[in-house]
Amino acid sequence: MLPPVLLPPLLLVGCGRMGGALLTGWRKVGLAPSYVVDPRPFEGDETAGVTFVRQPEEVPLSFCPAAVVLAVKPQAAAATLPAYANFAQSAVFLSIMAGRSIRGMRDLLGPRTAVVRAMPNTPAAVGQGVSVVTAGSDVTTHQRQLCHQLLTAIGIVEWVDDEGLIDPVTAISGGGPAYVFLLAELLEKAGIAQGLSPALARTLARQTVSGSGALLAASAEDSDSLRRAVTSPKGTTERALAVLMADGAWPALMTRAIEDATARSRELAD
Repeated sequence: MLPPVLLPPLLLVGCGRMGGALLTGWRKVGLAPSYVVDPRPFEGDETAGVTFVRQPEEVPLSFCPAAVVLAVKPQAAAATLPAYANFAQSAVFLSIMAGRSIRGMRDLLGPRTAVVRAMPNTPAAVGQGVSVVTAGSDVTTHQRQLCHQLLTAIGIVEWVDDEGLIDPVTAISGGGPAYVFLLAELLEKAGIAQGLSPALARTLARQTVSGSGALLAASAEDSDSLRRAVTSPKGTTERALAVLMADGAWPALMTRAIEDATARSRELAD
């Protein structure tokens, strides 16, 4: 049995990992007949009232989406967005393109286009994402509420008034899953180097990272308190942390990494 329709018609532009996660979440909530534009061949179930097309010209002129969700690569924005400018008078544009500013998108879609800019992250694929969102000046209260509803389908949503904050958000939560995956990768390799079997090292690394994340999410304690609770005086964890937290080591490298990623996000903006 299909869920009741709680979401209005939508036009999703791009159905990669993040676009696909959004679409899955919307279908679970209940989505009115909608369209997805993606040039890649689609293999899957279209019985939920979602029609896949490869080009924007294939979307019927009579179709009137409440929102156009932009889930394409930011490098493709200039070539992609103008084809959707005809929807600007009636729809809000919700962009999840990293680095693309509201001003830059309005230059491509029209100066009065209602644009909401969001930065979700890949745990959205399992409904555990976090999206930080900011709205342009022409976005109505109703459109803001709709965008909030669309993004809650993949996790929690936080709003900021200053668009400039989206750049450090991109560096921290947008790229953050990659940093966590790198930690799991390095733990696995280090375990193998110490004589563990690859299978056991992989299990230990993955479960330690995922379990620690679950504990962090469930705990009211600060992360540094949780860290200290694991660190017995003169024990093995203290010895390891002495290496990781030495001058120029992990804390300094993480600060530098976030600074560089933030700068790159700003470079991608128009």
